Amino acid sequence: MIELIATAESVAQAKELVDCGINIIYIGEDEYGLRLPYSFSREEQREIIAYAHEKGAQVSAAVNAIFHNDRINEVAEYLAFLREAEVDTITLGDPGVVQVMREQDLFIPYRYDAQVMVTSSGQINFWAKRGAVGSVLAREVPFEEMKKLIPGALVPVEVLVYGATCIHQSKRNLLGNYFNFIEKEEAVDKERGLFISEPKKVDSHYSIYQDRNGTHIFANNDLDLLPHLGELTAIGVSQWMLDGLFTPGENFVAIAKLFVEAREALAEGTWTEALAERLDAALHALHPANRELDTGFYSKDPNEVV
Repeated sequence: MIELIATAESVAQAKELVDCGINIIYIGEDEYGLRLPYSFSREEQREIIAYAHEKGAQVSAAVNAIFHNDRINEVAEYLAFLREAEVDTITLGDPGVVQVMREQDLFIPYRYDAQVMVTSSGQINFWAKRGAVGSVLAREVPFEEMKKLIPGALVPVEVLVYGATCIHQSKRNLLGNYFNFIEKEEAVDKERGLFISEPKKVDSHYSIYQDRNGTHIFANNDLDLLPHLGELTAIGVSQWMLDGLFTPGENFVAIAKLFVEAREALAEGTWTEALAERLDAALHALHPANRELDTGFYSKDPNEVV
């Protein structure tokens, strides 16, 4: 069975996503999770978890921030809350979180998410043997590498099929430091819509923002693998991730519905090239006009990826 995972920007949107067929809602707080569309309060998280469970869906909470000593000490309190609220899984990339769960008897099934580090079935299986129930694949893994990796993984592997791709994160407040240097007070959050360009590359426009976890920079274009869902399914990719970080409101829900339709067609054996083209055209119409789409690293020759 193919599971669809989607971020949410509000309680209302989370409920809409569950109602349209999303299996796992991905939420959390900025204090513990990276690059979330919205930082939910504890009561909002409880409400989403309860609603998802009522409808037969699940909730995964982001605990995949990079924790220094001051913040790792706060993780146990959040884990205790998530256990009490009956969250289904968490994502984590810091082994310190695993240690906290073991030492304080706060184990929650987790999906291993170390960003660009997750590039082999060997690494995934290392964590599977230590409690991981799934893993988030690095965005930089081409399809030719996936064909070798996916069959060898002991747990389901999540692949991003739509949304923004982070290409750099720094714990440093790079934007804040820059504006301090030029003696200007400027907003540096996601809503500001800042981007940077490479020298002599006029077409480069990397989205950038700063938050509790530092500075985040994204690829020129967002990812769209909808036309390739058939071949992903054929090699055993069973978890599709939809990231709505830069796709707000009803348009993201509408895009999620396109992937639900694609999943149903694949399950029923009615997936065709014509259907893929129709759904992809609809996706392009719904995607933010100021952001372009491509397939990222998907079609690259593995020898070109360094």
